[in-house]
Amino acid sequence: MKMLKKHPVGEVRPSQLLLSYGVGALMDLPHISALIMGLDDWDITNSREISEERLLNAVQGALGSQVARLYMPPIPPSSANAPQNPFDSQARIGVPVSPFPRWMLCPACRLLAPMDAGYFELKTNPFQPDRARYIHQNCNKARQPTVLPSRFMIACEGGHLDDFPHHEFVHGALACKSTLRLYENGVTGEPSDIIIKCEICSQSRPMSDAFRSSEDEDKRFYPTCRARRPHLRDFEPGECKHETRTVLLSASNNWFPLYYSTLSIPAAIDTLGQLVEAHWSKLQNIAGAQDIATLRRLGMLGEHFALYSDEDVWEKIAGRKEGSQEMKMLQPGDLKQPEWQVLSHPASAPRSDDFELTPASVPDGYDSFLQQVVLVERLREVRALTGFTRIESLSDYAEEDELPTDHIMPLSRRAPNWVPAAEVRGEGIFLQFREDALQQWLQRLAVQQQEKVFFESHTQWRRSRRLVPPDANFPFIRYVLLHTFAHALMRRLTLECGYTAASIRERIYARPPESDDGPMAGILLYTSAADSAGTLGGLVSLGRPEQLGWHMEGALEDMRHCASDPLCAEHSSRDDHTLHEAACHACMFIPETSCERGNRYLDRSVLVRTVERDDLAFFKMQ
Repeated sequence: MKMLKKHPVGEVRPSQLLLSYGVGALMDLPHISALIMGLDDWDITNSREISEERLLNAVQGALGSQVARLYMPPIPPSSANAPQNPFDSQARIGVPVSPFPRWMLCPACRLLAPMDAGYFELKTNPFQPDRARYIHQNCNKARQPTVLPSRFMIACEGGHLDDFPHHEFVHGALACKSTLRLYENGVTGEPSDIIIKCEICSQSRPMSDAFRSSEDEDKRFYPTCRARRPHLRDFEPGECKHETRTVLLSASNNWFPLYYSTLSIPAAIDTLGQLVEAHWSKLQNIAGAQDIATLRRLGMLGEHFALYSDEDVWEKIAGRKEGSQEMKMLQPGDLKQPEWQVLSHPASAPRSDDFELTPASVPDGYDSFLQQVVLVERLREVRALTGFTRIESLSDYAEEDELPTDHIMPLSRRAPNWVPAAEVRGEGIFLQFREDALQQWLQRLAVQQQEKVFFESHTQWRRSRRLVPPDANFPFIRYVLLHTFAHALMRRLTLECGYTAASIRERIYARPPESDDGPMAGILLYTSAADSAGTLGGLVSLGRPEQLGWHMEGALEDMRHCASDPLCAEHSSRDDHTLHEAACHACMFIPETSCERGNRYLDRSVLVRTVERDDLAFFKMQ
């Protein structure tokens, strides 16, 4: 639920408040453009704490040790038997938003003015929050028409966002602050067809002058960034060094989230230990067995702990506290190591309501390539939002310690002691590759030469983005193989699993043998949903040996040819400064929300023979 001046104005799912409409993002409601406010304005009284210690440690490594909690967005209690009373205090529980941009346009008289100019009035309907709107009270063309937010704003790569300076755009340095009108010539909506005109001095200017695509550089408009942070209601101290640019209200580069995610792996094998993990948010501040007795009397432990004594429960709590103190702050890349340890050893993996592994047989004919297949019957993924950027996504940066801090916009004015998080549940298929087969493949001269090609492209690509040092964080050709296979199989599975391509995600476990913790070579394809019951098993059912073998064979066959061949097969990353070889939208690319590397480090030639090469293929079927 979204709140505007304590009026409900719409609804959105909790998971969307992290990945689509998080803090600082703009949300298009039916008649209002709303900006999600910073954590300083959130009321977390009705927020549920999420227990995920490994993710919390990673967030602390990024934002500081003062972060102590992961909270779900505030959700009002609902009743399935009765409609919610819109006048009840619970109806005002939600995430705070503010109208932005502050400039509005009357579609009838074409008046363009800020909200505080006195022309517009907010109208809400408590029974229909989606009908919230601003009206032009004294419009001379129509009776109280619903006004629209201005389409234009300015933003910079530092994450600042501000209203477009319409008066300065029309008048320059002149002090004229009269009424402005916006006119459109034609129906194309192109900036060159949009004119802003002053009613008093009759000065006018086309909006095309506000964009970098303007042909006449002398007419370009360069507003100064005021370092405004509207989601925090302030201006950042100091002078912003980034150049502003005009952005559209609905532009996709207005907001990019920075978040960390991990699979929830139960650390405890016994039932009591898992219960303590699940209720850790209630139990972490317990000082002794006497406090447990108090919680029992208050009915806060539920019936699950009735089978255990206070002393037994306290022993598990004390052991978990001791382990938590020894846990170091993690980097996002470290989150995969515990997952790999559990997924690659399914027989000894603990089980819980949110995690269950079932070993499956390797499909016939693939024993020499795959070591094992594991069906992840149940999984829980937790995501935590730590910041956001504008104009430029941080997906170019592979490691957390490289992130440019001057680009990341904080979620609150002060260092946060909590961050918003969300949990989703689902299912997946894990495939572990044989390390001996990988080593034999890596010994080929052609593979080593191809790795050098990727390394040169990787270095050139980082150098062009001023990432220092340019040769750092190269994922190696092992990652290219695993990543390409994940894309090929994912595209094939979406044809029958019942989930869309954007619903399936990948996690690549790739690490060379010389690493401190040993080698990793596996992929996890999974899908998840915000529903407490998770997904319906459509993906896991395709992991059975006969089904998976058929899909793997089809995926590899699809990779032999591309609709764009021979251009796709002949593509070289060195020619156009990309980070993929034989790969394109017709054969390999998937939605970027599903790919952990933004469709980079792909080459179908490392999987099978193509029309261009046959010396790189890992899968050479007998």
